[in-house]
Amino acid sequence: MEFRYAERKDTALILQFIKELADYEKMLDEVVADEQTLEEWIFDKQKAEVIFALDNNHEVGFALFFHNFSTFLGRAGIYLEDLYVKPEYRGKGYGKALLKKLAAIAVERGCGRVEWWCLDWNRPSIDFYLSLGAEPMSDWTVYRLSGDTLQKLAE
Repeated sequence: MEFRYAERKDTALILQFIKELADYEKMLDEVVADEQTLEEWIFDKQKAEVIFALDNNHEVGFALFFHNFSTFLGRAGIYLEDLYVKPEYRGKGYGKALLKKLAAIAVERGCGRVEWWCLDWNRPSIDFYLSLGAEPMSDWTVYRLSGDTLQKLAE
């Protein structure tokens, strides 16, 4: 299995993967990202990274991630925002390979952990993550400020 980091020329492909994932998660109507925005934030501002899983030089899955920081560990971690493998390539080890690659990147960079969220209804993914030894963080609740609420608080 081969991997490669995304390049600026891959922006449209990144957006395609994001939309496919959003469709799978029944959230396609929430995607407002466009190529220009992704190019700016991923490549110009370097706020996220993308790796692709390849099958015969064809991109079949992707992981979009960025660094976070743990004050308790005193070091950075990796936050996995998106992990997606095209349906016809599922069950062939690409998802596990992408997570193994991400774990290797984290270890290589001296990071303390890799974290991500998973939708509560996504039982196939939950079972997959548990099979890898991932631990659910059941004592934590995610909070979010966005849109008008974020703007209002910022004023």
